[in-house]
Amino acid sequence: MKIFNENTVSFTQKQSPIPEFAWHTSERLAEMVGSKHLVFDIRSLDPDKYSFPYHFHRNAEEIFVILAGKAMLRTPEGFTEVTEGDVIFFEMGPEGAHQLYNHSDAPCRYLDLRTNQGIDVCEYPDSGKINILPYQEIYQADEQADYCKGEEHVRGKWNGGGVID
Repeated sequence: MKIFNENTVSFTQKQSPIPEFAWHTSERLAEMVGSKHLVFDIRSLDPDKYSFPYHFHRNAEEIFVILAGKAMLRTPEGFTEVTEGDVIFFEMGPEGAHQLYNHSDAPCRYLDLRTNQGIDVCEYPDSGKINILPYQEIYQADEQADYCKGEEHVRGKWNGGGVID
């Protein structure tokens, strides 16, 4: 058993090359305790800052628990103010897209809890990117390919192995 308190964990500031995206995060609490299926961090979002870019997960559910302060939450349904004590569940898929913006003059602290089932695909609707997690392989998703594209000459690949006469 391990008990965490937002006042007893250390925070590291994460700064994106885009200044509007900045937050403070606890040091990988789930890894510290050896969690196998949950990933969780306590995050602090300063005034006039955004959390991660607007996104959703294909293979992870996520919950935010607002511990202190307030923020505006963006989802496919629009914008909603969330405040201390709120618990917000984000399902897998486009319906679970989300982003926080701290519109107040005080930090907003929240627990970010998500499932970990190995590989996840995170999609960013505003920029058309996909991110293969945990590898952080990021691609533009605007050009989908047919399943058989580039597979037309399969026989030639086998002939080189001496399998087919």
